Amino acid sequence: MKSNTQNAKIEAITETTLVLGIDVGSETHYARAFDFRGMEYSKKPFKFSNNEAGFMTFKAWILNIKEKHGKDKVVPGMEPTGHYWFNLGKFLQDNEMKPVLVNPHHVKKSKELDDNNPTKNDRKDPKVIAGLVREGRYMIPYLPDGVYADLRTASNMRFQLQAELTRIQNRISRWFNIYFPEYKTVYGQPDAKSGMMILKIAPLPEDILTLGIDGVNQIWRNAKLRAVGKARAKTLIEAAEHSVGSKEGALSARMEIRMLLEDYESRNARLQEVMALIEELVKQIPMAEKLLEIKGVGIKTVSGFLAEVGDISRFDNPKELQKLAGLALVENSSGKHKGKTTISRRGRKRLRYLLFEVAMSLVAKNPEFRELHVYYTTRKRNPLKKMQSLMAVATKLIRVFYAMLTKGVDYDPKKMISDIKRPAVYLQAA
Repeated sequence: MKSNTQNAKIEAITETTLVLGIDVGSETHYARAFDFRGMEYSKKPFKFSNNEAGFMTFKAWILNIKEKHGKDKVVPGMEPTGHYWFNLGKFLQDNEMKPVLVNPHHVKKSKELDDNNPTKNDRKDPKVIAGLVREGRYMIPYLPDGVYADLRTASNMRFQLQAELTRIQNRISRWFNIYFPEYKTVYGQPDAKSGMMILKIAPLPEDILTLGIDGVNQIWRNAKLRAVGKARAKTLIEAAEHSVGSKEGALSARMEIRMLLEDYESRNARLQEVMALIEELVKQIPMAEKLLEIKGVGIKTVSGFLAEVGDISRFDNPKELQKLAGLALVENSSGKHKGKTTISRRGRKRLRYLLFEVAMSLVAKNPEFRELHVYYTTRKRNPLKKMQSLMAVATKLIRVFYAMLTKGVDYDPKKMISDIKRPAVYLQAA
């Protein structure tokens, strides 16, 4: 990824390069063509549809301009407007015109440079985008293929299903608070299997009382559930007897909890299906299963990391991964003023969130990473706050993952400990 420096990006735009600015829409796209100095070749924005016919017409338009002006390379630039650019980007890449992306914030801030007017339209935006590309202010997108494409899609499905499950759980919890608040004293988790079986048949306290202890116990016996019996049934009946839950709207309440439980079970079944697919995909990536040998690292972390990062071989060093996750350090200083150093929070936020979550798991479960965390927070010089230390632990994990995946080495706890740099001053003080 050495071509990611701005100088390298500017050098990539030569006299024989055709620069395209494309304003992407959900159904229609607009494009304008320029040379490396900003001279326009297109008399007006080229309009084409987001379908095969539109893409082929766009390709013919590009080839015509290339031949007419003697260009041998095309650099198409566009804004990453949601998912609308995916199909066009893949089409361009398959036709040896690798697309580049410009930051929408940069487009918004620089569109007044030419006419001192904040107007946004289909003619102006492609020109602004092409100008940013010529100046090297673009990024080269990564379009995963093969197992990495499948893994990213499956990982996105997992995140979406997990978010839906959380919303359903919150709605179920709200239902309990209104109609049966004592249920939580019987079951710590609202999705306990034995409890959900009763709720499907007798959702409200009065329904449970109608069943009685024997009726509740019989439901569990028919399902051959273990670790539940008359003692648990008695506790549930007592909770129902003393319930202060609302008794109004009982008919609708029964329908609501039934639908919520059905939604929960269906989403949970889909999630398990997706996780089974993810586990199979991870097995296809060299050295990926070795990452699971690190105590505190699970399949969700490994699959999420690989889905966000893709092919690890495209990175020259772990610092590029750190930047991708938005964990690169930035400082806000000017003159004598020295501001605080913080993380950039740029890049893939889902990767950053995942790394933060696993950092907490590692500090709790992994002795080596726990020692690293203790050192960061208690060292004599520049001790870190807890949150800062967790970010540092996440960055350390990136380096560990990178080494294991690129060099094919196993995780070595002793090397992990020996890598902690303790200055001589710290060792003497200790």
